[in-house]
Amino acid sequence: MRLEYFQLVDRIVALDLAGQTIEVEAAVPQDSTIFEGHFPGHPLMPGVLLIESMAQTCGWLLIGLENFTRMPFLAAVKEAKLRTFVTPGQRLSIFGRLVHLGSGYAVTKATVKVDGKAVCDAEITFRIVPFPRPEFRANMEAVAHRLGYPLEIAAHG
Repeated sequence: MRLEYFQLVDRIVALDLAGQTIEVEAAVPQDSTIFEGHFPGHPLMPGVLLIESMAQTCGWLLIGLENFTRMPFLAAVKEAKLRTFVTPGQRLSIFGRLVHLGSGYAVTKATVKVDGKAVCDAEITFRIVPFPRPEFRANMEAVAHRLGYPLEIAAHG
């Protein structure tokens, strides 16, 4: 996780476009300025960043489903449940699946697990739009490569 860059996904573990699912990994850093204020002496991963990690996970699924031709922008978060605390050094497994895609929107469901136990989940809605500029798409493809995104998917867009 690179909190200072808002890149909350470290690695794409599995991407199943036919099954419309994705699994990613993220390691919560031991040290970050975020933990200095959240909370002094009792550092916790902010819930809003857990929700963002689920959104980024589902975003990568949608980019693949759209074959790198359109990108998702967060539109709504529903039924978010933060079930327990996440602390520095923990490893997150984040799972996402598509519920609906159409009319310029996508609805997904995501879950974050630590050691196989759910720590949070939510339904996340995205607005799907064309990439704003070709160089932005190229930058996203470069990030996808660093995350271990299947290159054959990115290459066919």
